[in-house]
Parts: sequence; C-alpha cells; structure tokens
Amino acid sequence: MDSRVLEHAEVIVGHCTDVQPGDDVLIQGDPMTEELQLAIAEACGSIGANVSTDPSNPRVGAPFAGERVARAHRRAIDPADIEESAISYAAMEATDVLIMLLGSRNAFEISDIDPEVQTAFARANKRMADIRLETRRVATQHPTPGDAQLAQMSTAAYADFVYDATLKDWDAVGVYQQQLVNRLEPASTLRIVAGSETDLRMSIAGNGAHNDDARRNLPGGEVFTAPVPDSVTGQVRFDYPVMVGGCEVPGVYLRFEDGRVIHHDADKHADVLESMLDTDSNARRIGEVGIGMNRDIDRFTKNMLFDEKMAETVHLALGRAYPEVIGDGNERNDSAIHQDILIDMSVDSELRLDGESIQRNGTFVFDA
Repeated sequence: MDSRVLEHAEVIVGHCTDVQPGDDVLIQGDPMTEELQLAIAEACGSIGANVSTDPSNPRVGAPFAGERVARAHRRAIDPADIEESAISYAAMEATDVLIMLLGSRNAFEISDIDPEVQTAFARANKRMADIRLETRRVATQHPTPGDAQLAQMSTAAYADFVYDATLKDWDAVGVYQQQLVNRLEPASTLRIVAGSETDLRMSIAGNGAHNDDARRNLPGGEVFTAPVPDSVTGQVRFDYPVMVGGCEVPGVYLRFEDGRVIHHDADKHADVLESMLDTDSNARRIGEVGIGMNRDIDRFTKNMLFDEKMAETVHLALGRAYPEVIGDGNERNDSAIHQDILIDMSVDSELRLDGESIQRNGTFVFDA
C-alpha cells in the first residue's frame, strides 16, 4: 500500500473528524476506494471506534447504492414515486462520524438520468442532507482511474496531484487564510468583477467567514461566507463548466435581481441547469461565496472538492447556505441543493470589500 494512503487516513481520522472511542463511523465510498477504506478502518479500530460501510459514491447522492445500481433505479422510477429513504435517514441519525470518499470507475455513470428525477431525489432527501450538516463529517478523494480520466491525467499523475493538495500542514494553512477571514468578517458589501460579463454585488453584513483548514473537506483551502439572500444583484458568466448529476454544463450565465436568478443560459445542457434552478423556491438564490486559496490545486479537474479550492478562483453556490457563517438575525437560505460554480479571477478581475480592493488578478493585498 502506498504510504500516502496511510497518511491520508490518519489526517481523516485525526485532524478532520477527531474520531473518539465508541464513535459510530460510517464510511461512504465506491468499492474503488477500498484501499483508503481499509486504512481508515484500521485507524478507527486502533482508537476503539465502530465502523460501518456504505458502497455508494457520495457524488451520486444515492445512499447504500452503488453508481450502476443508482442508475438502474433512477432510470426506471417515476419522479412522482420518489420518497425519502427511511433506511438511509435512520442510518444517518445513528452516525457520529461520516467519512465520504469520492472515487469512481466512471465519472459519467449517471449522466443519462432524467434531470427531473435527479431533482426529485434532491428534494426527497433534503431532511437527510440537513442531518448530515450537523454530523461530524469530512469529504475527501481517493485517486481512482475514473477521476484521473475526468481530469485528463494519468492515474499516477492524478495521485500525485491529489496527495500534494491534501497532505499539507493544515495548521499553517489556517493561519495564512485567517488574514482573509479578518477582512471579510467586519465588511458589509462584496463586489465581484471579472471580464466583461461578471459584475455582482451583494451584502454580507452581519455574516461571518469560515476558514476551511480541512476539517470538513480534505483538501481544504478556501474561505467562504454567505450573502444576505435578497441582496444579490448583477450578472455572472462562469468560466468553468459545472457537473450536475454526472452531466457537464458549460458556459453558465446567470442574472440576479433582488437576490434571485431572473435569467439563465448555458452553452450546453441548459435544460439540466433549469431543472436544478427549479428544485425549490430557494435554489435560485446564492447560499455561499467561496474564495479559493490552495495553490497546490493548479488546474481544473471537474471535481468540485478540488476545483472550489483552486487559487485565483471564486465560487458561488446556488441553494443551501452553511449555518456556521450566518449571523444572528440574518436569514439563512435553505434549499435541497448546494451547487458550486467557478469564476476565474486570475486576469481582468477584482474582489472589493466596502469599495476597497482585496484581490486583483488573483493576488491578495496581503501577498502583494
């Protein structure tokens, strides 16, 4: 076994989730991630924690069903018949620590499922998603051939990429990123300008900023906040495609008024985008603004766990806001979805807080 797999497991069990004796730990991951599952199980066993496994890929959102099983089921079912899974809900309620391992044979396995079905599953499982937010958890990546192919890399090169971004001194990363947190938290307004089609303004007054030093996502490497939901105005053209239910949607354009998407378009699969926006009444509002700061993530890989942390990018998440950054008395946008989409901030771009530039063309003021 690659020694980096063992190190990865130790970071997951120790730094990320702080597994304790007697904890009920649920490891969710495709069989392709078995090597990392074994290392995590051994690390948990040495502590005295209990381990259960779930053979699903967290990216698919199909608890206790592998990707091919999920595809077969979702292609057969009528959206009107989709209900919450009582088994999955009960398992999540009983879980102390959830470890979600990304890694697949085929990253496009569920790309031919009706978008309406995917949306119905998101709505049906919202209660379980809410419980997941309150659970000690981490999502991470095991390097697999399917994800390497998605990133257009060899399997060996992809493994190096994953471990370079993941096995870091996360305490030092947290200290560095705190500089941005300290600027965001007292600010009232945020403006994102990029190229000729992106100029977005919003209020962040009263909301906090979260320093992602790999406690819930591994790799970490971002700072995020949330807008006051109805304050977002302007337009944005996203530079990178978004993967929605195994389907690649490039060239997404959104125009906001009073916090809601009033016009949308995409270069391809606009119907998938529209179905996602129609998930529920708050899917057309922004729940998160994240700023990527991990410079070991130096390329777009179509894997949001990494892409959202890529340095010189900003991502906006449609839908659910994370409660830890919502200030007292401020509204939290609640939705069945949380869909990140990326903006390139490396050229012809600027981030402004209360009218003051904090990043220009990918360089922060504290790095200049």
